[in-house]
Amino acid sequence: MLGCLLQGGCSPLVCLWALMLPLVSLHRLNQHGRRGHIVKDRPKLLLVSFDGFRWDYIDRVPTPNFNSIMDEGVMVKQVESAYITKTFPNHYSLVTGLYAETHGIVANEMYDPVLNQSFSMETDSIYESRWWEEAVPLWVTIQNAGGRSGAAMWPGSDVKIHGMFPNQYLPYNASVSFETRVERIIEWFSATKEEAVDFGVLYWEEPDESGHNLGPQSSLMDVVIAGIDEKLGFLMNELKKAGLYEKVNLIVTSDHGMAQLSTDKIIELDSYVSRDLYTWVDKSPVVGILPKEGKLDEVYGKLVDANPNMVVYKKEDIPEHFHYRHNVRIMPILIEAKEGWTIMQNRTGPFMLGNHGYDNTLRSMQPVFVARGPAFRQHYVKTSMSSVDLYPLMCHILSIHPLPNNGSLFNVKDLLSAEPTPPTASVPPKVEAYSYAPVMGSFIGVVMVLGFLVVYIRQVTLKQLPSIKHRSREMSQPLLQEDLHL
Repeated sequence: MLGCLLQGGCSPLVCLWALMLPLVSLHRLNQHGRRGHIVKDRPKLLLVSFDGFRWDYIDRVPTPNFNSIMDEGVMVKQVESAYITKTFPNHYSLVTGLYAETHGIVANEMYDPVLNQSFSMETDSIYESRWWEEAVPLWVTIQNAGGRSGAAMWPGSDVKIHGMFPNQYLPYNASVSFETRVERIIEWFSATKEEAVDFGVLYWEEPDESGHNLGPQSSLMDVVIAGIDEKLGFLMNELKKAGLYEKVNLIVTSDHGMAQLSTDKIIELDSYVSRDLYTWVDKSPVVGILPKEGKLDEVYGKLVDANPNMVVYKKEDIPEHFHYRHNVRIMPILIEAKEGWTIMQNRTGPFMLGNHGYDNTLRSMQPVFVARGPAFRQHYVKTSMSSVDLYPLMCHILSIHPLPNNGSLFNVKDLLSAEPTPPTASVPPKVEAYSYAPVMGSFIGVVMVLGFLVVYIRQVTLKQLPSIKHRSREMSQPLLQEDLHL
């Protein structure tokens, strides 16, 4: 090109346009490449829940794998779960960012007076879509944004919600081992570019089951906790073997904690009110009471001051900070036992040595939270967060727009390795065929070369080509201004 100008073989106007063509082509190539880049380099996230893993379990016995994640990533000392602190409500809060009154899974056992139907963990009612569709879980949101998801036994993930299952999922089966669940998750993350999942959820029933049977204060729980740490180590090693450990953001948490119970702390409702006056809807320690028609005031009056170790609310009087009032599935009367107490109709029913569901501000109800990966800071400890804040954090990491939720990214942005930026649009903006908005670095480099050539050519050809000098300035200046304004 320079030789052409010096020899007078072509005009500067033609040569300027020739110099600009690679710039335009570079931009168009870059835009096409960027479309591919969004899919190819979509962030990866795996959310793991060890049911009932209380925040302080990691301090009871050596937990080298939990400690490794804390050293390489972040830890939150106090996580306030959603009220009520039960399994189904909280697992749905984690993946929707909503309180139970909003997402509609208000308990493990529910009655909906509009549907005139009941929901129970013990029946197939949990697979009916209508119970879940007051909210949209994250696996649906990311799939709607063009990503892919996989779920290993997470509550609700084997239900068709808003017409959609996760791209990959395991129907719930408690007999499937943790190792098998991990192997499936690894397979899903390791699949081909078109098939690999971007977001995964993994659930394990322990240490919740042992906590119920033994009580969290039992020395036998030490072995259970150590076993959970070993399972976490297995997951970490499988991620490493698959080459995923430094690519996948790993969050390990739980739905709630666990409190110690005693047979000396039992409240028998039969001592205060006849069963003929109400229907028992949910179980201790937060019991939903549905009075028979016309019996609400009578039932409430018999219960409100019956026992100092329980608090009785009419639905409209449930404290605002519980965010547990505005849903038809919340019963007209709610009884909440004080920490460590059990509500039963009489002592003939089964009794557990550990339980959860109590006031979510109690330390015994708060879960563990550790995380590591490219999105997180290293060796950072945060004082507190709310479990609903996890949803906007995960959406940010996955570069998708969150749906309306009760959480706040601002509350947890200090966990991130970099200042949060607005999520990437799920569909890249349309680029015009001859856009002049290239990557700034490429633009500056080409412009500098162009400027050098123009100055050099002007000096060499000033006397021989006076008309070309004028036209060259006329053409190059508007083009540069136009580019700089983009």
